[in-house]
Amino acid sequence: VQLQASGGGLVQAGGSLRLSCVASGLTFSSYAMGWFRQAPGKEREFVAAMSKGGGNTYYADSVKGRFTISRDNAKNTVYLLMNSLKPEDTALYYCTAGGYGPEMVRGRSDYWGQGTQVTVSS
Repeated sequence: VQLQASGGGLVQAGGSLRLSCVASGLTFSSYAMGWFRQAPGKEREFVAAMSKGGGNTYYADSVKGRFTISRDNAKNTVYLLMNSLKPEDTALYYCTAGGYGPEMVRGRSDYWGQGTQVTVSS
């Protein structure tokens, strides 16, 4: 299984970025997909998740209303649109594939990709 994330970069506070993650080696539509992040010196934390069919979404309180997760099962791709970015959003963002969204909210997932760095300047 490979999860290839991209789209990170340097952006000013208030700006936007869209992360993408292309999955291979698994039946994409059979997995909930999600994003986590880890800032320097901090533990990895849940950001957002979406159910297999896309009908349910889950967000960390810190990003609710600013970030939007979506998926395209035909392209084996999950996205994270990040608006109104803040310096505290600076982190390495990881894509993940797992069984259920609620499990991801609790930090549990099956497969992890490499991270893509997001840096928000003030």
